[in-house]
Amino acid sequence: MELILKQDVEGLGFKDDVVTVKNGYGRNFLIPGGKAILATTSAKKVLAENLKQRAFKEKKIIEDAQKVAEAIKALEIKIAAKVGSGDKLFGSVNNINVSEALESAGHAVDKKFISVTGGNVKRLGKYTASVRLHRDVHVELPFEIIPEKA
Repeated sequence: MELILKQDVEGLGFKDDVVTVKNGYGRNFLIPGGKAILATTSAKKVLAENLKQRAFKEKKIIEDAQKVAEAIKALEIKIAAKVGSGDKLFGSVNNINVSEALESAGHAVDKKFISVTGGNVKRLGKYTASVRLHRDVHVELPFEIIPEKA
């Protein structure tokens, strides 16, 4: 079944992509949820026209995202966390903590666009997170977990 995505779907594609999925996934999840529409010939023509009109705006959005990416690369993020014996943390550090640290540095990035390498981090040290600012703009963000001062 061929569908046109109306919004980003994790693991499948981005908005306005034409994707092929199994019939049940399309009929029971994507279409009723408003995440996709059937890719008929007329819908494909409308999509092509919309993409053509949006190409210029998209170029400016990508340039802005690249500027933000350069600013984020220059940041030195340190996340303070409670530490137990050795270098083990009480709890863990994940994409939510990285999002909060970026926001306190002046860059609001939604937590769903951040993925910490290895998932949840449970020890002190230096790690990296992948930040997606646009479908074409990804940046690797190094961050360090330091012990919280009492």
